Amino acid sequence: MHAQKPHGIPVSSIVASDDPRQRLIVALDVSTAAAARKIVMAVGDAALTYKVGMQLYTAEGPQVVRDLVASGRRVFLDLKYHDIPSTVGAAVREAAQLGVSMLTVHAAGGGKMLRVAVEAARSNPQLMVLAVTVLTSIEENDLDKIGMRGNVVDSVLRLATIALAEGCHGVITSAREVPTLRAKLGDDFAIVVPGVRPAGSGHGDQVRVATPAEAITAGASYIVVGRPITEAADPVAEARAILEQMGL
Repeated sequence: MHAQKPHGIPVSSIVASDDPRQRLIVALDVSTAAAARKIVMAVGDAALTYKVGMQLYTAEGPQVVRDLVASGRRVFLDLKYHDIPSTVGAAVREAAQLGVSMLTVHAAGGGKMLRVAVEAARSNPQLMVLAVTVLTSIEENDLDKIGMRGNVVDSVLRLATIALAEGCHGVITSAREVPTLRAKLGDDFAIVVPGVRPAGSGHGDQVRVATPAEAITAGASYIVVGRPITEAADPVAEARAILEQMGL
């Protein structure tokens, strides 16, 4: 089975450009706009896309997103929407108005919720809706406890299949599952891999992790890197080193 070409966005955009800077997403997991600005300035032109997640968005609200978009950066809004379809649709419409380039919804929200999210995103033709499959903090023995049948790979594949069938432009998963997704579902959709750590870095609370090279080799379209860059003594040098490790 192969995913259908998503409506409205060229596949070349879905799977990322040849410029490796387009494929590195820097996570702004900080609590103030001032700290976020400091990181963005320190990284400079080594990265073009920044993740705004629950921590920063809760602390600073939508203005931090507006400021990043106004500065010419791409924003990956990682709020993992998971609610009834009408609520998610309304939230996605607001995100589209902010000018974000990518946002996340939970695939476990079901087909109707995913379909409504994709429809709501169409007001911004460049906006990619990405479905979260199984969080990278979860491992095999956690699935039974939360009532998910099968192993992690099976669960990721099942959720990704649902998401792509409903028009999502891509999925979020660890590098471990990427080869299976590419083999079963094709190449015409984005895979964003969080939990990426340069060789020798600590894993933090991530379980299913990979190096930049491993993620790209597996078939990732984009990788998300946070603390190894944002907490580095020289963030731009670390970002450039990661770009080199991506081997693009």
